[in-house]
Amino acid sequence: MPAPAASAAASVEGDASRRGIRRGPRRGSGPRRGSGIAHGAGMPWASTVAALVGLVALVLCAAASLAFGSRDVSLGEVVGAFVGSEPHSFAELAVRERVPRTVFALLAGGALGVSGALMQAVTRNPLADPGILGVNTGASLFVVAGLAFFGINQLGQYVWLALLGAFLTAVFVYAVSSFGRGGSTPVKLALAGAATTAAFSSLISALLLPRIDVMNVFRFWQVGSVGGVTWTSLLAILPFVLVGLGLGLASTPALNALALGDEVAKGLGVRTGWLRLVAAVAGVLLCGAVTAVAGPIGFVGLMVPHAVRLLTGPDQRLVALLSALYGGVLLTAADVAGRVVGRPGELEVGIVTVVLGAPVLIAIVRAYKVRSL
Repeated sequence: MPAPAASAAASVEGDASRRGIRRGPRRGSGPRRGSGIAHGAGMPWASTVAALVGLVALVLCAAASLAFGSRDVSLGEVVGAFVGSEPHSFAELAVRERVPRTVFALLAGGALGVSGALMQAVTRNPLADPGILGVNTGASLFVVAGLAFFGINQLGQYVWLALLGAFLTAVFVYAVSSFGRGGSTPVKLALAGAATTAAFSSLISALLLPRIDVMNVFRFWQVGSVGGVTWTSLLAILPFVLVGLGLGLASTPALNALALGDEVAKGLGVRTGWLRLVAAVAGVLLCGAVTAVAGPIGFVGLMVPHAVRLLTGPDQRLVALLSALYGGVLLTAADVAGRVVGRPGELEVGIVTVVLGAPVLIAIVRAYKVRSL
């Protein structure tokens, strides 16, 4: 037996059809033109093509990372480094040494891409990024404080200090942006992050200037680089990255409901407070673990999710998965470009991502300003 509400709805529809009235969509339903919703919505083939292209690009970037450096290596030498049990030439030995660096670049890029996607979804802020929100700088401050006051010299200690700094900074930035009328808004969050970054950068400089020994250790790390990574350092952060990826990807279905607004999400049974906490913890875990080893690498978490949304639309499940894929592609390609441009040395990957990311940030700010008019 049909429910009363369903019977009433059917009666209204039948009466409207008998009178020849064509019912159109309700006002406000569906995406508005220019609202930025789903360039790729309704086109599942676009996501499939994007995934296939990303996988091909990932393989090519990994091969280029193994082949290019201070000394270029041929494809045969790259293959020979893995076929034999021991390297028989300098080229094969160089390839073996580049393997952990390549794996870390792929892993770190994917982690930063997912971290940026989660932060943008949780805050509903198109400018959210571990660098812009000050999370990377907070992790750097705690690492510098550990170097200056506690004499830390082990990667395990770096990781815990970086994670603690990232968590506390994320809480601080959100609390500052929540003051005043309207609570935390995208603009206030970005301003709070920028102010926190400036303040923490000054504190880092104050700690480093009187300590030349600490500055010598820190000055290469603060630029952001994937060079010098070993299997030991990679394994040290792998558990944190895997936990962050697991929590982040598991929260993406509920993040789709959160994008409709807190009231709608609660009506769909989503516990918005816990969802934001879990997704934020996942994002901070990912960027904090990467920062502990590679230093603060900016703009990867900003550029990649925006580029992915142009193909997939706003579905957070696809955005997170493809952000992991294309984040690895971007960071590995930036590392290869830095090695090629900076020969015989290398240009740190953090500098390359800043050069690429600054124009993207300006474009996003201009587009966001135009939509708000």
